Amino acid sequence: MSLVNQLSLFIDVVQQGSFTKAAALHDMDNSSLSKQIKKLETELGVQLLNRSTRSFSLTPAGEDILDQAHKLLNTLGDVKSIADSYHTDLKGRIRITAPLHIGQQYLHPVISQFMKVYPDVEIDLLMDDKRTDIISDHFDVAFRLGRLDDSNLIAKKLADIRPVILASEDFIKQYGEPKKPEELECLPSVIYSNGSLTVDTMKLSDSPDSTQFKSYKMKGNYKVSDVRTLLAAVKDGLGYAMVYSSNLERSIIEMKLKPLLTHYLLCDQGAALYALYPHRKQTALVREFITAVEKHIGDSPCWEKHVPEFDTMYQKKK
Repeated sequence: MSLVNQLSLFIDVVQQGSFTKAAALHDMDNSSLSKQIKKLETELGVQLLNRSTRSFSLTPAGEDILDQAHKLLNTLGDVKSIADSYHTDLKGRIRITAPLHIGQQYLHPVISQFMKVYPDVEIDLLMDDKRTDIISDHFDVAFRLGRLDDSNLIAKKLADIRPVILASEDFIKQYGEPKKPEELECLPSVIYSNGSLTVDTMKLSDSPDSTQFKSYKMKGNYKVSDVRTLLAAVKDGLGYAMVYSSNLERSIIEMKLKPLLTHYLLCDQGAALYALYPHRKQTALVREFITAVEKHIGDSPCWEKHVPEFDTMYQKKK
């Protein structure tokens, strides 16, 4: 194995924080990976890692060499990117995982066009609201919603996602339109709940002119694990809901829904759509697909058009 490949393995061990995860990334067993790292240390004449039974840490030499290894591989990556730019026909296979709604609403249209432009490309799309292990399941890219909490993966933020509080016209006729967040706590709501994730708390400013946020618990009479069913329940007047704008497939006017408490600040809690991949060296195929998804979503996320004047809602007054 070349010195460059050994340095790449070394970076991945540190990046993943685990020999096991780094080995899975390269379809190797732990012992083979460990031997390559030891060969690298022998070749360089320095110890890179302090190993214990369950963990490791970088030596001072390892820290310095890690920094230079990153620079070297980034430079090689740039060379490869330049070469790739002269190839017009992309080929190969991409394994993609995404939440069901994101796959159906935003990825499928991109994939449909992408495969027409590049007919030799093969795409496997797994749609699952439960998070899969990208490395062990050998996915090339994962699209995820929410806050990024997996430091072992490389991530690119594609768009921010802002929430909106919605209720049907019939719901408002029955209960009246709430003027304060406290009023919502007493009204029935529809709550998204799937596995370990339950969205049953809103963070709103404590007054329209305040920038101090307060948490408000939702009274969840109905919990569902699918956003389409959640929106249908809101449309049927079963309760109000806090919905992330990326879940909207059509105009809220068409669905006869109305935003509530738009003059308050509503915390998005750092929600965004990310593209995550297990390795810093994306292939031209993966890179081109992520770019296609970015273009489809747009600089102003396409889902926000479903809420008229959304850019003026839940914002600090200028």
